[in-house]
Amino acid sequence: MSSVLLVSKPYEERRSCAMMRKLWPEVEVVCASTSMGLEEYADSIGDARMVIDMIVGALQRVLVFPRLGLAIEQDVPDTIVAAFERLCAEGFTSRLMPKQQR
Repeated sequence: MSSVLLVSKPYEERRSCAMMRKLWPEVEVVCASTSMGLEEYADSIGDARMVIDMIVGALQRVLVFPRLGLAIEQDVPDTIVAAFERLCAEGFTSRLMPKQQR
C-alpha cells in the first residue's frame, strides 16, 4: 500500500484527511499540522476573528463535503455542530461556502 504525508493548517487537518481518503482510498494517508493551541495560532496570524471565521468555514466543509462526494463521512459531535451554529449566528461567516454550493 502506498502512503502519503499530508501537512496542513491545524484547523484544516481533519477536512484534508477526509478528502484524501475519499479520493485515494487505496493510499494510507497520514495527516499532520503544526502543534499549537488556538490562542498561539491566533496570535501567530494576528487576527483572532479571522481565525475563528476560518475554523467555522473548515468545519462547514467537514459537514458538507461528504454530501457532495468530496470527502468521507466523519462523526461530528452534536456539541460541535451546536457551537458551529452559534458562531454562524454571531456573524463568523466570512469563510462559509456560497449557499448554492452547500
